[in-house]
Amino acid sequence: MTAPRPAIGLPALGALALAGGAVVLGLAPVFFLGLGSGGLAFDAYLMGVVRFTLVQAGLSTLLSLLIGLPVALALARRRFPGRDLFIRLLALPLSLPAIVGVLGILAILGHNGILGGLIEPYGLAGILIAHVFFNFPLVARMALASLEAQPAENHRLAAQLGFTDLDQFRHCDGPALGAILPGAALLVFLLCAASFTIVLTLGGGPAATTLEVAIYQALRFDFDPARATALALVQLAICASLAMLALRYPLALPLTPPLRQASERFDGASGGARIADAVALAAGFLLLVPPLAAITASGLAADAWSAAFVPALATSLAIGLVAAVLSLSLCWPLAALAARGKAGRRLAGATALSGLVLPPAVMATGWFIVAGRLPPLPGTAAALVIALNGLMAMPFVYTVLAPAMARGAQANDRLCQELGIAGFARLAIIDIPSLRRPLTLAIAFAVIVSLGDLTAVMLLGSQDLVTLPALIYRQMGSYRIEAAAGTALALALLVFAILTAAERWGHSDD
Repeated sequence: MTAPRPAIGLPALGALALAGGAVVLGLAPVFFLGLGSGGLAFDAYLMGVVRFTLVQAGLSTLLSLLIGLPVALALARRRFPGRDLFIRLLALPLSLPAIVGVLGILAILGHNGILGGLIEPYGLAGILIAHVFFNFPLVARMALASLEAQPAENHRLAAQLGFTDLDQFRHCDGPALGAILPGAALLVFLLCAASFTIVLTLGGGPAATTLEVAIYQALRFDFDPARATALALVQLAICASLAMLALRYPLALPLTPPLRQASERFDGASGGARIADAVALAAGFLLLVPPLAAITASGLAADAWSAAFVPALATSLAIGLVAAVLSLSLCWPLAALAARGKAGRRLAGATALSGLVLPPAVMATGWFIVAGRLPPLPGTAAALVIALNGLMAMPFVYTVLAPAMARGAQANDRLCQELGIAGFARLAIIDIPSLRRPLTLAIAFAVIVSLGDLTAVMLLGSQDLVTLPALIYRQMGSYRIEAAAGTALALALLVFAILTAAERWGHSDD
């Protein structure tokens, strides 16, 4: 007999109301102004932006799958020196700010880069390379987790039955990869369709502009809210369609490695399989490692300590910490609600994942319109940036926190009920100590999302609100590439230091 599940409490209702109110505040002005201004005319510019958005997102998704899935299969089948290190490297792009990755790619393919002139980095080719750099590791980690979750008995039975590599793939690996394929493709497509930093820095003008960047240009350069809302409505329609698919294929963010050890495999011994796996691993290595090494080398050779660096660092940390507290305050009651039943899990999950499904530029457009109609107040820009960063971090915080809280509820609910431990006492005695590691990781991911954000500060910020990504973008715009590389390396080291500290502190009393 299971313990009775309580009704939705006031904290969960408050979190639902705040998150839902933020979404409504962002979407309502977009609908009213966009539909009422006649700005939805599908002229050549709008059609071109929509076409490029979908084409680059589709191609990026296809290339990420074509590279990520073979890399995952090769890692599942092979044991070699440096394998664990390579798997750890696959986690780096998940936490690396987009502006840092862009600089690494430019250090390789830029006009003064190591392979300068081989591939034009500005335009569609550069955008695709950057998106694949960030997204094929995500696909590989999702696929590897699914492959290694197969029962060990499957591999032993396949060996006993004399399965060929093709038989093994048809009956074991293929279904495992097929289970995550729709969700992985949907997640990558969403991320690429809503890409802002990569397209803003590598886009080749009007011919290589996505909806997110076009919204920014309409608001900040053309001062045309009607055009921005029309673009935002189209972007929202695309993402809403993808969200409907997400109801059938749940999104999964592979933020933490799987706990179980990989089982022994007996396939992949043929020469063809060895060559295929070697090619896949080499392709993954060449896409992943050179940009990371290039930004490290360029950053070490540059001076990041400009007069603007310390204020930008302080601003980034302040915004990141406050946004993390906001995101955690919303996700904690939502995760507690999700742990209490199926209906609560669906409601909480939909609310928390709104920061991933709803394009940040659409939300920022609505908030920008509302803020423009209010009297100017000090700190408004910072408050809006913090709010949007907190909303954008919610999927990452919830993904880490919700499964751990569900396990904790299953293990502790009945005992706490029998002992009369509830409220703050349970929070201090049971929940926080038992959730120390996921709680620490959730806060770290929220801070990192905010540290790497350029969308919110460019759309909602002011000239005086300069974060580290904004400083890097300004340095690139003034052709101070060496200074930008130094700042980017400092930002990357800060992100890795936060992740390392979170991991160690979370494990310190295991």
